[in-house]
Amino acid sequence: MNNEILINVTPQEKRVAIIQRGIVQELLIEREANRGIVGNIYKGIVKRILPGMQSAFVEIGLDKAAFLHVADVIQRNDPDAQTTPIEKILHEGQKVLVQVIKDPIGTKGARLSTQISVAGRLLVHLPFENRIGISQKITEEDNRDKLRERLQGIIGNEDDQGFIIRTLAESATDEELKADIDYLKRIWRDIHEKSTQVEAPALLYQDLDLSLRIVRDYVSVESEKILVDSRETFQKMKEFSKFFIPEYTDRVQLYASERPMFELYGVEDEIEKALSRKVSLKSGGYLVIDQTEALTTIDVNTGGFVGDKNFEETIFKNNLEAAQAIARQLRLRNLGGIILIDFIDMESDGHRESILNELNSAISLDRTRITINGFTDLGLVEMTRKRTRESLAHILCEPCPTCSGRGEIKTVHTICYQILRELVRESRQYAPDHLRVIASKNVIDYFLEEDSQSIAMVEEFLGKPVSLQPDSTYAQENYDIVLGRN
Repeated sequence: MNNEILINVTPQEKRVAIIQRGIVQELLIEREANRGIVGNIYKGIVKRILPGMQSAFVEIGLDKAAFLHVADVIQRNDPDAQTTPIEKILHEGQKVLVQVIKDPIGTKGARLSTQISVAGRLLVHLPFENRIGISQKITEEDNRDKLRERLQGIIGNEDDQGFIIRTLAESATDEELKADIDYLKRIWRDIHEKSTQVEAPALLYQDLDLSLRIVRDYVSVESEKILVDSRETFQKMKEFSKFFIPEYTDRVQLYASERPMFELYGVEDEIEKALSRKVSLKSGGYLVIDQTEALTTIDVNTGGFVGDKNFEETIFKNNLEAAQAIARQLRLRNLGGIILIDFIDMESDGHRESILNELNSAISLDRTRITINGFTDLGLVEMTRKRTRESLAHILCEPCPTCSGRGEIKTVHTICYQILRELVRESRQYAPDHLRVIASKNVIDYFLEEDSQSIAMVEEFLGKPVSLQPDSTYAQENYDIVLGRN
């Protein structure tokens, strides 16, 4: 499917939108002040071993120590590697070569692996392994076998380093594969040499910035054009593409119009929609997406969609449209981890099977690994999507200071009753001569206009005057009780 790639560059951040059939399918954002570190290779120091968790904390020079699980520790020439406990493999103070496989997310530090890999355009180099792997996106067995044989013929039998064949390699020539091998081995030699010269913790290799990664990983025969609105970045991408993809260099173009590119293509609107909890469907139905720390839930609703046949057919059509929209929202929002989808209940097993097939077809465009486990006993579709970096909402947003991220606030009535209880408690505990309530205008107005009797009753009960003071800087849930002395 043909696509257009738009790259918006400012000194502070780079934003990429991938558009197919005029619709934004994927968004990527990288900020200079908080650039992702997935793919970076470090020389680290083991700081602490946790036998109970079969993991270790490794210092790599970040604010938080990174996390290394025993499952991510590669041991060469050890037939019992899978059963060896981590305390038998690593020790505190040990220097280790590690690669980041997951960015720090929330309160969690980065996740590491000792399985080092260096990505090229056609191949991924595995310097510590002796195997040839094939991308899971290449599904036809004949193609997988032919690609493996071709690469084996190029590298020969004496090379003890491994490679993974990427999907773009299907259409590559032997010369292009050989060039990618030479490029990757040169990078690895530089990394290995640097590791012998620096003290830990130290950064040995940093992955390309977003604009160059797009050239390396995304540009293909399906890319009609790659528009970039920065002349400096355009020149860098041109030079890089001449080395990596000379046949596509002419497709990298400078966008020089006065009108902002993301505005012209409707990307800004799509970003705003991708931050919304509610997603409208063309038919009139809608999705409700709630993202929590542990999982994401997606609820499908018919809304204003009434259909033109029977009830079951209406539900089925709504769910089909929802399946396509959900796959796109996962990419746009970069939702990861456990995902639960509550489709509208269907009685037909055939309809349920069709929905799963539609969902599987729709996620085939996703570059991130996804596993769909089907319908649970409760009628929910359970799936997982690999999480390597923060979601779009976590990059662009922060918890609301008013509701603390709950998505709702206590009503004026609730706050007023809370204040009345607090007045009684404070008076009994500290025995002031008078009390003053400072709160938001909504709360004070409610006391004065609709519930003045309650304040009068409290004053009578306490035998002390209570004054009210509105403050426009207070949020609805915030208030203070000031205790006074005569």
